[in-house]
Amino acid sequence: MLKFYFNGSPNPTKVALFLEESGLPFEPVAVDTRKGEQFSPDYLKINPNGKVPAIDDNGTIVFDSNAILLYLAEKTGKFLPANRAELLSWLMFVATGVGPYSGQAVHFKHFAPKDQNHDYAHNRYQYETDRHYTILDGHLKGRSYMVGDAYSIVDMALWGWARMVPFKLGDGAFARYPNVKRLVDEISARPAAARAIALKDKFTFKAEMDDEARRNMFRHMTTKVA
Repeated sequence: MLKFYFNGSPNPTKVALFLEESGLPFEPVAVDTRKGEQFSPDYLKINPNGKVPAIDDNGTIVFDSNAILLYLAEKTGKFLPANRAELLSWLMFVATGVGPYSGQAVHFKHFAPKDQNHDYAHNRYQYETDRHYTILDGHLKGRSYMVGDAYSIVDMALWGWARMVPFKLGDGAFARYPNVKRLVDEISARPAAARAIALKDKFTFKAEMDDEARRNMFRHMTTKVA
């Protein structure tokens, strides 16, 4: 059976959505990143990058959420748009733009040390995150889904991060992206999305963002490279 290494953060949740939508049988394996379990020798054999998610599909290992979505879509033939060029373009837009900038926006808004001045970094990542969602909102105007006329892995990839827009950009931010919000609301209303979000509740993850969690989540805070 396919093993799914995950926690409740955006990237694993979008893979959980595909698994729930497709009906593929899988074994969820919790990886508590606040406890540092992503750096265990056994897990690093699965994902040398020490991040979640990853899957072990009967010996075929795939890591990075967007690579997993593409692999599973090709494996099952489900949620795979016919226009491959457009699929790859928008999937990589989420992979290289939306995800990384959203993650940095969250970090500098909520987790960067408060005793240091992060105004430049905070503004940069807020700006870039807003810019990416503005592009997405324009693309979705007049169309139901990101690629073609059907729900696909690109919508799932976007949903993983986009449902967290208020956490990244503030409570009123969704008002700036009505087309993105429409798609997020539509996906979130699907039973599979509810199951994907609830998957983490079957396990106990460390809730406290204490010194141990910061050391495991933000290793740059204790290691100076340059």
